[in-house]
Amino acid sequence: MDVDAGDDDAFEDVRENVDHPMRRLFAEYGRDNTGAFTVGLLSSIAARLLDLLPPVLLGVAVDAIFRNDRPFALGPVDLSAYASDPESQVILASSIIAGAFILGAGFHWTRNWGWNAFAQRIQHAVRTDTYDRMQRLNMDFFADKQTGEMMSVLSNDVNRLERFLNDGMNSAFRLSVMVLGISAILFYYNWQLALLTLVIVPAIAFFTYRFIKAIQPKYADVRSSVGQLNSRLENNLGGVQVIKTYSTEGYESDRVEDTSRDYFDANWGAITTRIKFFPGLRVLAGVGFVVTFLVGGLWVYSGEGPWIFTGTLSEGEFVVFILLSQRFIWPMAQFGQIINMYQRAYASAERIFGLMDTPSLIEETDDAEELAVTDGEVEYDGVTFGYGETQSVSEQSSGEGTDPADDEVILDDVSFTVDGGDTLALVGPTGAGKSTVMKLLMRMYDVNDGAVRIDGQDVRDVTIPSLRDAIGYVSQETFLFHGTVRDNIAYGSFDATDEEIREAAKAAEAHGYIQNLPDGYDTMVGERGVKLSGGQRQRVAIARAILKDPEILVLDEATSDVDTETEMLIQRSLDRLTADRTTFTIAHRLSTVKDADQIVVLEDGSVVERGSHDDLLAEDGLYANLWAVQAGEIDELPEEFVRRATERRSQVDAEVGDDD
Repeated sequence: MDVDAGDDDAFEDVRENVDHPMRRLFAEYGRDNTGAFTVGLLSSIAARLLDLLPPVLLGVAVDAIFRNDRPFALGPVDLSAYASDPESQVILASSIIAGAFILGAGFHWTRNWGWNAFAQRIQHAVRTDTYDRMQRLNMDFFADKQTGEMMSVLSNDVNRLERFLNDGMNSAFRLSVMVLGISAILFYYNWQLALLTLVIVPAIAFFTYRFIKAIQPKYADVRSSVGQLNSRLENNLGGVQVIKTYSTEGYESDRVEDTSRDYFDANWGAITTRIKFFPGLRVLAGVGFVVTFLVGGLWVYSGEGPWIFTGTLSEGEFVVFILLSQRFIWPMAQFGQIINMYQRAYASAERIFGLMDTPSLIEETDDAEELAVTDGEVEYDGVTFGYGETQSVSEQSSGEGTDPADDEVILDDVSFTVDGGDTLALVGPTGAGKSTVMKLLMRMYDVNDGAVRIDGQDVRDVTIPSLRDAIGYVSQETFLFHGTVRDNIAYGSFDATDEEIREAAKAAEAHGYIQNLPDGYDTMVGERGVKLSGGQRQRVAIARAILKDPEILVLDEATSDVDTETEMLIQRSLDRLTADRTTFTIAHRLSTVKDADQIVVLEDGSVVERGSHDDLLAEDGLYANLWAVQAGEIDELPEEFVRRATERRSQVDAEVGDDD
């Protein structure tokens, strides 16, 4: 059975529907951070203009002070009015240069503050918004995506956005100011030599364009392979106990190596493209510098323009050209780095907004009201549910409606009512639809036909928080968050006092063992509660439900994986918890539900039997046969029951194989 992640990007389908992700990023998140953006932008301009002042002053000093053949002026500003003799002019020029360095350092600080604040705030907002949107999606989304893939979006992709917004944009504006400022100064001094210096720009632009076209799909492959690698590592680390017990370390190492190789190949493909681009860009930039130096040097040496050039070029102007052209050419080469960062950020933004745009199938109506639980009566009225546009089994068998092969019917025309305060047990073979019935009650999914009502209120017409606040859920696979025992009991009831937490623990038969833990209620349970036994985790979950005090309780195989003694303790807890409240119990171990007020037997998504334990035994149907299996009376089972059980088992195994 191949359980490897697919070759495609898990978010490829939603990425394709995202238009202009970077433009959207600035439109949705940049507006709230215009202050930091403005500080960073204006400081970048000021800092870079001040950086250009020393080379210009050096050129002025060469011609005006040392050669004394040009006026001591900085553009239109006559500096000789402030210093008339050469000594004072040197001091003034040195003072201006020193002031430019000091003031520039201040602007560099405010520039970095502005860009970092802009990037960090957007990073925080994007990550929290993405997570908030993700956790509100319906369960189908989480069934299709692996944890590592989603973590890759929340961590790696969001971090790439932050790096571009900080380093990339900072560099882009800084280099833009440098290029524009230097171009203006060079044209001011000698437009002919300036044109020669800038002639290399179109070649650099074309070279950069080709790089963008080549690198963009490769970065998309890198992002996809990162998600797959994270999923593989997360999956293996979570299943390390199974790996050890089956001695499959070598097999899993090979699978990690294969997934890591896919990432290596994708990343190396992007790297080889990138490492070819930047040296080539430096060669082009170097050609521009050499040409400027050659023509300018001959111009100064001969005293007149070589070849087609006319006019004069002073030594000071030549110095300015040499210093500024070098500052100009290398920034042009650095634009490739910025484009490189932009392409990475673009691919990440597509994944982020693709995830954020994923529609949730469970939405509140505009006029949804708060659920008001009075008696706690729950009614399932002709409920049909499946994946896709579903129809009833009767319609499928008659050939009406859509092709049944296109649908997967899970529940068909399920109807029953449980009175407030009663306990209803759902039993049946694996795959009969028991857990799906409860998921519809909590609106993890919505029915395709029929209705689920609580005290006459359709669950689709009430607010989702009020619905789920009224329902307490204790599952077979108890999940505890990393934190203390106290934190886990109070989860969802965050305002509970210590006394209320202790009382809930006592009611769940958990107080005794909690007191014996190293730090009592302050004991850290470890990741997923690994420091506690299965029975201890189960009783913490029951205490959590008791503290919530819900009107309706759902127990999904709450005692199936514990020993007999622990089951007895948990069952005592559950008896207290279910008293005077509507309770649903899903169980394969029928001894735990024989005292239920009503037992509903499901088979292939339909209700086939309903009644008390004694009534169902008297019917000698499916429930009676399941009871006989657990009583060890296997030889007395009807052949038809065994045949159907074999068919169901084969079907379930096939579906699991397809899912994997």
